[in-house]
Amino acid sequence: MLDKTKKPQIVLEKTSVVYNQGQSNEVRSLENANLKLYPQEYVIIFGPSGCGKSTLLYTIAGLQKPTSGTVSIDNSEIYSLKKSDMVEFHRRKIGMIFQAFYLIPSLNVVDNVCLPKTASGDSSKDRKIVSETLLKRFGILNQAKKMPSELSGGQKQRVSIARSLANNPDIILADEPVGNLDSVSSHNVMKILQELNEKDKKTIILVTHDPAHLRYGDRVIYIKDGKIIKEEIVKKKISPDDELQKEIEVKEKISPDLKMLMRAFKDLTLSQIGVLMAPFKAQQLLSHILLSMTFEQMDKTTKALEEIFYSRKNFDELAKMLDNSLERGGAGWDKRLAQSFTNEVRQIVSQGRQIDFDNVIESTNKLFTYLSAKFRLGLTPKQKERLRDIINERLKNKYSVEKVILMIDMPIKNGGAGLDKRTAKKISRELEILLLVRYGNKTI
Repeated sequence: MLDKTKKPQIVLEKTSVVYNQGQSNEVRSLENANLKLYPQEYVIIFGPSGCGKSTLLYTIAGLQKPTSGTVSIDNSEIYSLKKSDMVEFHRRKIGMIFQAFYLIPSLNVVDNVCLPKTASGDSSKDRKIVSETLLKRFGILNQAKKMPSELSGGQKQRVSIARSLANNPDIILADEPVGNLDSVSSHNVMKILQELNEKDKKTIILVTHDPAHLRYGDRVIYIKDGKIIKEEIVKKKISPDDELQKEIEVKEKISPDLKMLMRAFKDLTLSQIGVLMAPFKAQQLLSHILLSMTFEQMDKTTKALEEIFYSRKNFDELAKMLDNSLERGGAGWDKRLAQSFTNEVRQIVSQGRQIDFDNVIESTNKLFTYLSAKFRLGLTPKQKERLRDIINERLKNKYSVEKVILMIDMPIKNGGAGLDKRTAKKISRELEILLLVRYGNKTI
C-alpha cells in the first residue's frame, strides 16, 4: 500500500547504466532515473521488451552497478557497501523471482529453497523446517523430494518464490515472473504476490510488459528507451481473482461462438480476418508507440485506433479525436502530441500495408529501407546484406521472432548482422508490429 507519509524505502537519484560507454556501440540501458519507493508498496515497472525494466530492477537489487548516480535502500547507499556487507544485504533485504526460475538442477526442491539460508548459521534441521513450511504454504510440499526437471513451470516458479522468502526479506523483486507460464499458473503466481504484499506486508516490485497486470499494483512506473517517462498511481486496484473471474465470464459467454469461429477461420477472407483482429491490432499498436497515458486515455485511444482498422475513420479524424478533451469524447491529448502520434500511426500502417507476401524480395527491400532510416542504423555493406537476409527469412516465416533477434545480435563472423541486442529487439519489435498491421488486409 502506497503511504508517502513514511520515509522512502528505496531511493534512486540520477541513476544511469551505460554499456560500452564512449564506444561506437554505446547503449544507455537506464538513463538519469529518479525514483522513490515506499515500504509495503506494490510497484509495477511497465514497458516493452528491451526498454530497461530489468536493468532498473537489477540496479535496485544490487546486481547491476550504475555508471552514475546512487541507489539507497533503508538510508544505505548500497554500492558503497563493503563486499561482506553487500552479501549480507542480498541475503537479508532482497528476495528475487526470475522468469527463468534459476533453480539448481542437481538439488531437490527442498534443498533449492534452503539455499539462501546456508550462510545463516542455522542448523540443517532448522533450514529444512523453514523450507517445508514455505513449500506447504504454496501447495507444493508433496514435491519436496523431486528434482527441478520433474516439475511443471508453475511448480518451478512457486519453488522460486519460496526460495526468495527463505530469509524473510522486506523487499521482493519479480522480473517477468509469469512470462513462461500458462494462464492458470500465471494467476496463481500473481495471487501469491498480492498475498505477500497485503498479508505479509512485503514491498513488491514487479517488472512486466503485460498491461493486464497494471491494476494489480499501487503505482505504475512507465519506462521507454531506458527512461522513466511517467509514474501513475492506480486509483482502482484490482485482484488477480477479479481478472480471472472476468476471463471466465467472457469465456462462458462467447465460448460456443468462439469455437464456431475457430472451426470456420480457414474459410474467412483476409478482409474478414482483418475486421476480427482490429481490436487486437489497435491495442498492440498503441502499446508499441506510446505508454505515457492514463488508463482512460489509453482506452479512448485504443477505440480510436480500432476505427482506423475498421476503416471508419481516416488519419485526420484520428488526430482531431485525440486532440479533443475527455469531456467532449476525445482522448485529452494536446494538439502537437496528437499530430505526432497520428503521423507515426500513419507511417506504420502505411508501411505495414505495403508488405506483399507474393513479392517477398520487393517487400524485404522496402522494410530494410524503412528500418534503416527509422533507427539510423549506419550499416556496413556486409551488415546491410545480413539484415536484408534476416528480414527476408522472417517474411518467409522461416525465422521466429527469437531467431530474428538472435541473428541481428550475432557477430558478422558467425553469420549475423553484428548489431547490439537492444537494437536487435527494437528492429524485431518494429518488424512484428508491421506484420501484424499487414495481417488480414486484402488490399495493399
